[in-house]
Amino acid sequence: MPIDTKAIEAAKEHFGKVLTQQLERVETLKKGQEWTDFSKINPIIVGIIGGDGIGPAIAAEAQRILEHLLKQQVDAGKVRFRTIEGLTIENRIAKMKAIPEDVLADIKKCHVTLKGPTETPEQGDGRPNIESANVSMRKELDLFANVRPVRIPQDGIDWTFFRENTEDLYALGSQGINVTPDVAIDFRLITTQGTERIVEAGFDFAKRNGKTKVTIITKANVVKTTDGKFLTIARNIAKRYPGIEMDAWYIDIMTAQLLNPLRRSEFQVMVLPNLYGDIITDEAGQIQGGVGTAGSANIGKQFSMFEAIHGSAPRMVREGRAQYADPSSIVRAGAMLLEHIGFSDLGMRVHKALDICGQYEKKIVMTGRSTGATGKDFGDYLMATVRDPRINERWDGYVKATTPKKS
Repeated sequence: MPIDTKAIEAAKEHFGKVLTQQLERVETLKKGQEWTDFSKINPIIVGIIGGDGIGPAIAAEAQRILEHLLKQQVDAGKVRFRTIEGLTIENRIAKMKAIPEDVLADIKKCHVTLKGPTETPEQGDGRPNIESANVSMRKELDLFANVRPVRIPQDGIDWTFFRENTEDLYALGSQGINVTPDVAIDFRLITTQGTERIVEAGFDFAKRNGKTKVTIITKANVVKTTDGKFLTIARNIAKRYPGIEMDAWYIDIMTAQLLNPLRRSEFQVMVLPNLYGDIITDEAGQIQGGVGTAGSANIGKQFSMFEAIHGSAPRMVREGRAQYADPSSIVRAGAMLLEHIGFSDLGMRVHKALDICGQYEKKIVMTGRSTGATGKDFGDYLMATVRDPRINERWDGYVKATTPKKS
């Protein structure tokens, strides 16, 4: 068959539009923006978004812990909670928007949001091809840094992943093209400005938190143009942080090394492009105890959004098991929210409660079914632990009891 030249021209036109959008975006990035100083904001507005599926149930558990810890600030008018409605799959499909305009306006009235998981239609499931609400929110609010911590104290694991959040395949995931019935093309985006700010964020975090190593993860030996750019920029930025070692790993072997008990405690801060970051942080969450235990921060200079790293679990809802969903991931995200807005001590208190309840004592066990506890049962357990004046002693005892003795 002859080459379909009309299809090629149509694809060129489509790519030209995508390229124009991204070049305009880069010009905006070049202008820069100042970081929000939460010490100068009064009141800090915290938005709560239930989301889809199990989202409302688990978000409610995180919200009551945050409201308890911030009661003094709320009573003093320094913090205010705001419930945001409408970020549901039904409303988004009805309005054919990843984020309906009125919902986005409500989100922008908040300085930070805590969000339950949202559902995204997949190709071929009979529903409209609307973009992921998460991807759209990251682009609309410029939430460029997806920060995901994983902590297993007894194994010496204290990882923090900095996943670039606004570029790579996900940024243009809804803008691919079927050139012909036989050829489909998606686009991958890596920019100088986008890479610089995520790498800078990783190194700055390492410097502020006494970390000694930052690991850059790519597949630059094969994906030479985009991953090669990411790695080259990272090497240049590393020169500005002489007290911090930079090493580089390929994504495939890195997924194996996280499972290697002889090496994995050596990693501290890891910086990587969007898609790789999504995959490897799910693996890291599973190592910690399951993706339901890992929280996530989406950080921008003006806005930030904190969420569970897992999905909305529609199967659990269909089977009548939503009440058994584990709230640990979104509670961990709530701890990160507290740290971000200036309440580090309260955030650490929540992190320690999650370590104690989920990894050590395990007085209440969740299975996702009626064989285990409900999310509210586990929330009660966490709340009691957060309130315990001896929480630091309990956590220290947990670490001491579970840390292997050196021979």
